[in-house]
Amino acid sequence: MSKTLLLLANGFEIYEASAFIDILGWNFVDGDGTTELVTCALQKQVRSTFDMTVTVDKTIDEISVDDFDALAIPGGFEEYSFYRDAYDEKFQRTIRNFHSGGKIIASICVAALPLGKSGILKGKKATTYNGNNGIRQKTLSGFGARVVDEPVVVDKNVITSRNPSTAVDVGFKLLERLTSRKQANYIRKIMGFWRQGRPPAKPSPPVRRLTKSRT
Repeated sequence: MSKTLLLLANGFEIYEASAFIDILGWNFVDGDGTTELVTCALQKQVRSTFDMTVTVDKTIDEISVDDFDALAIPGGFEEYSFYRDAYDEKFQRTIRNFHSGGKIIASICVAALPLGKSGILKGKKATTYNGNNGIRQKTLSGFGARVVDEPVVVDKNVITSRNPSTAVDVGFKLLERLTSRKQANYIRKIMGFWRQGRPPAKPSPPVRRLTKSRT
């Protein structure tokens, strides 16, 4: 069983967050059942871009990084105060702790910027939102990242992406890292995203090991 922390900043994008929730959720219910997801924010309630209020499972003070295998962060809008939370020291410290533990970190769009500010992207290949004359990519470069203008960029354990259109691809890349490519392709198929020739076969079910009861 793997556990992913979905870390939400105030002003996060619902669409980007939902890609993580749906893909890992489909795998949990209709896949191999190994991908648990926990939502988290600086406070118990957080407002999204376009003013939807979300109640999270845990506040950032209630979680231990040691309990998780991956960190997922959706991007958001400056107009809805995304960077206020994303650049907060507690948010930044959580990113650094996941990275120092060698855990998977997946971000979508401008969520690469808090990764950059935390210092974990120095010298690494990464990308972020490419609109507005590349202003966000310039900011990311200023944090020391080697900016690559590609839809999804992976450098070791860190996944970054260019804009909201990449959300589903990042979600499946995270699922692949947590399970396998075969498992991720199977979930692509049953969710209707498979577009490459013959659909993949259903993976073998996970081995269920029975333990002897102690008497």
